[in-house]
This record gives sequence, C-alpha cells and structure tokens, in this order.
Amino acid sequence: MRLGIDLGGTKIEIAALDTDGTLRLRRRVPSPQGDYRASIAAIAGLVAAADAELGVRGTVGIGIPGTISPATRLVKNANSVWLIGHPLDRDLAAAVGRPVRVANDADCFALSEAGDGAAAGARSAFGVILGTGVGGGLVYEGRVIVGANALAGEWGHNPLPAPRVADGRDERPGPKCYCGRSGCIETFLSGPALARDHKEATGEALDAAAIVAAANAGEPGARASMDRYVDRLARALGTIVNVFDPEAIVLGGGLSNADLLYAEVPPLLPRYSFTDVLTTRLVRNRHGDSSGVRGAAWLWPA
Repeated sequence: MRLGIDLGGTKIEIAALDTDGTLRLRRRVPSPQGDYRASIAAIAGLVAAADAELGVRGTVGIGIPGTISPATRLVKNANSVWLIGHPLDRDLAAAVGRPVRVANDADCFALSEAGDGAAAGARSAFGVILGTGVGGGLVYEGRVIVGANALAGEWGHNPLPAPRVADGRDERPGPKCYCGRSGCIETFLSGPALARDHKEATGEALDAAAIVAAANAGEPGARASMDRYVDRLARALGTIVNVFDPEAIVLGGGLSNADLLYAEVPPLLPRYSFTDVLTTRLVRNRHGDSSGVRGAAWLWPA
C-alpha cells in the first residue's frame, strides 16, 4: 500500500493506492497555515488514521509547494513560506515512524499524469500547475527530472518572456513576487495574479473562476483579461517548448478548468516556439485535484 500526501496552502490531502493504482482511501483536512509544527501533526494524524482504517502500514510520499535543498536538506522555494528552512522530510519521518519521500507538488502532478493520466504514452511531458502559485514538473520516460539543484521545472520564477505594454499597462518591471524578484511568470499566471490584473484593468474584484465565467458569457472586461492571460501563458509555455520540447503539456490547478485555454493557447504557441511545425499537445489533466496526491504515492516503487 502506498500513501500519498499533498501538502497545499489551504488543505492537506492523503490518498492510499493499491499496487495497481486503485484508490483505496482519500481524506483531506485544512492546512494549519503559518504553523509548521501543526502541519507535521496534521500529516501524522492522517497517516495514523489511514494505517488504522486499512490495517496496513503504507509507504509515505509527500508533495510540497517547494523542494528540499540538496545543499542544506531544508525546505526552499515554498510559497507556503512557513515550511521554508525546516528539515521536513526528517521531521515527518520521525512523526510517522517510517521513511518518507518528499518531492515538489508539480513534480508529483507531472508524474501522475505521465503515468496513467492525460500524458500517458508520451516519452516527455511537462506538468503545469496554474493555481495559487505556478509550478511545473518535467517527466522523461516515466521519471521525474529533478535537476542538480532540485530546480527542474521551476518555470514560475523565470521572468515573463517578451514583456510588452498590454492594454496600456507596461508588463515591466512587473508585480513583486514573494521570492523577492519582480515580473515572475507566477505573478502573471497564478489565480490571484489573474484576479489582480483584472481588478487593475476594470476596478472589479473577481476571483479567477468568476473572471473565466464572465469571459465565457461575453463580458468585455473579463474577455480582455483572459485575452491577456492566454497570450502570457502561450509566451511562457513557448520557452518550455524551446528548452525541453515535450510531447505533451498537461495543465493542472484551478485555472486548468478553463476550457478556453485549450482552444486559444495552442494556436499561439507556434508564434513563441522556435519551430516550423509544432506537434506538442496541450491537454487537460485526467485525475483532477487527485493527481498531485496520486503522484506523491507513486514516489515509492512497487
């Protein structure tokens, strides 16, 4: 039995998978935001409850919105900033009484979708998270590419490519990012970033889902906000095509539910990719919000 855990900014989810990938259990609790020790305790509680319900001690894999630094063995680059600087893997191992494997949540998402999800059969895939933050994971021939610095796929903290003046507002230097820089892709393509951009343009305070719905209904301000978003997403993904050249790009996170992305981004991608004919597929995730937790479970082999 494999236990996968998705430690998010708003919720912690656990899932148990049989060796064939069958889902045996799924539970979630709110994340104790800002409280590292309470986060450890919440995860330990979920694992203990799963062990008791299933009658077996499973392996434990966990996806986090950051990564473990190879240099310090402490969490870095987490937008759940209360995790940064802590030995999460060691503290969790002690709390659950067994070894744990920790990976970036976008890597877990990509692993899940490349295994038996929307990118199944593709030799190379890029998994994208478009949610509270913006993350990415690279999978080649069924294996996550982690990188020498555990940074592979971290496209959200590259600058937005080809900055321009959009609807009278200069994209440079760009909004401030929690990482300390300005103009990161995350500050343009996350859900909160879309909401901020829309409010700056229209004065209307809507969340990302409401903006998408209004755009689908033909509301001009929302339609203009989504036009900017689509072009920025195409620009950002074009750099991934140029560097990694994946067979498939899989979208996840709340904004992946926007149907218009799959209709409007692919025609723009060739404009921002260094090729004559673009065969990379842009697809919606198959496993929905279970994909990250499934990938975390698959961090352990059979």
